[in-house]
Amino acid sequence: MKKKVLFLILNYFAWLPLFVIQKPWFMTYNHPSAGNISLKDGWEVILHGLKLDCTVAGYLTVIPLLMTLISIWVTGKWYKKGIYAYTVMALLAITAIFSVDVALYAFWGFRIDSTLLFYLQSPKDALASIPARLFLQQTTSFLIYSTLGYLYLKRIIINHVPVEPVSNKVGATFAIIIVGAILFIPIRGGVTTSTANVGMVYFSQNQFLNHAAINPCFSLLSSLSKQEDFSKQFNFFDEKERQDNIESLLSPVTSSDTTRILLKTRTPDILIIILESFSANVVEITGGLPDITPHLNQLGKEGVLFSHVYANSFRTDRGLVAILNGYPAQPTTSIMKYPAKSQTLPSIASSLRKAGYRSDMLYGGDINFTNMQSYFFSSGYSQITSDVDFPISDRLSKWGANDDVTFRFLLDHLKGREKEKAPWMTTFLTLSSHEPFEVPYHRFSHPYLNSVAFTDSCLGNFISRLKQSEIWDNLLIVLVADHGFRYPEQLKDYEPDRFHIPMIWSGGAINKPAEINTICNQTDLAATLLGQLGISHQEYSFSKNILSPHRCDYSFYTFNNGFAFADSLGRYTIYDNESNRVLMEDAGNTMDRLQKGKALLQTLYDDLGNR
Repeated sequence: MKKKVLFLILNYFAWLPLFVIQKPWFMTYNHPSAGNISLKDGWEVILHGLKLDCTVAGYLTVIPLLMTLISIWVTGKWYKKGIYAYTVMALLAITAIFSVDVALYAFWGFRIDSTLLFYLQSPKDALASIPARLFLQQTTSFLIYSTLGYLYLKRIIINHVPVEPVSNKVGATFAIIIVGAILFIPIRGGVTTSTANVGMVYFSQNQFLNHAAINPCFSLLSSLSKQEDFSKQFNFFDEKERQDNIESLLSPVTSSDTTRILLKTRTPDILIIILESFSANVVEITGGLPDITPHLNQLGKEGVLFSHVYANSFRTDRGLVAILNGYPAQPTTSIMKYPAKSQTLPSIASSLRKAGYRSDMLYGGDINFTNMQSYFFSSGYSQITSDVDFPISDRLSKWGANDDVTFRFLLDHLKGREKEKAPWMTTFLTLSSHEPFEVPYHRFSHPYLNSVAFTDSCLGNFISRLKQSEIWDNLLIVLVADHGFRYPEQLKDYEPDRFHIPMIWSGGAINKPAEINTICNQTDLAATLLGQLGISHQEYSFSKNILSPHRCDYSFYTFNNGFAFADSLGRYTIYDNESNRVLMEDAGNTMDRLQKGKALLQTLYDDLGNR
């Protein structure tokens, strides 16, 4: 009996060193994101991280505890073999999760969560953004970690499985049950009213140190457990208080919703070009670096520049919904993951269809990635062109056909519509400025800047030829990014500059050049565009007409389980839901911004849960 109890205690504590070693490994691997941290900071990460390490170790000990309990009454070789098999499988799972997590953090800026499983629904496309060097590197790390872990666990756990029969079976059973009751304490996260959660390891103003303390296995399991019951999440206020805070932000559209007119016609042909990962920080006309996007800069001068637009999220699937449906991004999930919900959203394409428009979609990559095909069809697009529609020789990028190929296709496609009488809308999602930024272009040494410059060069060539066609005079081109990018690298993943993106309206349908300085979001494109066309946008409850005198100016964006709210002057408050604290904020009425941001997030999840 004593040996079995000691074995379970040993089993529990044996997992902790495997989790502890992950902390310095993670910090070393991601040192560019760390900033100036000290050895003391490293120890703090390990000590605070032990809280969740102990929780995961408790979960990992549950199966050995049950097997040990059964072995008291059913003896045999099965017990040692079972412990061996379970230990190896658990080790491989832990090693795989960490090996993926430590590499993804450099791209995502948060620890692994259920987002990974969403993208793995299309493994080929998920792997397309991973450079071969990184894949080989992490595979090697996995093999080293798992091999050393196996040798360690074999010596500590597997070689000490107590196989001797127990004489006092009842006493041994009672002792194991007591161990299980004690084990419940670390699994629960302690004896206080709060249970284990990611935020319990947060201890620093440096968000990187907080992230480093998180156990990636717990992060993944925790996010998986929070995906379905959306209406019960983020309930910051009772219904009256929520309504009071949200009323001024989402006020209904009235018949007096007059608007400044930017267009020469109420029925232009429309081309929406969604620029992959274009950050305002690399576009000179929006305050970014010079000489990266000369063609986009020129279009901003010729057309209408919206200079203070912010992306609602950090991923394409969420950015698409924000742009085309006027629906804010969620910090813990993506509505595109749930076709039954996303098909209930209003969309620009469906609103235009009621006005006689026909809409089609062009994307040079895999249209099945992240449920995009079902999403576009349910949003009102009648035709989709994707990677399979291009010859293999044109699919040279890991993601599919590069932007030079798709822009050429788009030009021919639009020229074929010169004689069409019915109005149309085409949406085009670029892809070359996506990791790993492999493009047939060599102007800048920085891969991201080079890929953006490549797409800009393709855009410039496309526009110059389009201007010579008959469709130009009646054409409205909307250029907007799906999300920003962390450039320069020292940007934190939740800072406003990380989400600042360009939006430019161009084409022959533009009345005259203008600059709109109103602070706004991607979500506001829907109401603004439909307002210009004289089409009702009442059903777009989260989208505001940027050009309406009745609007409330603000921006709202989300990052991994956090949000930011900025008022009409651009003063922002950034809040982390995991640690329940403000990460950054400007001066001014900080409490009002925080209350409005919370109310907007609560309203969003109430709406998501009810769809």
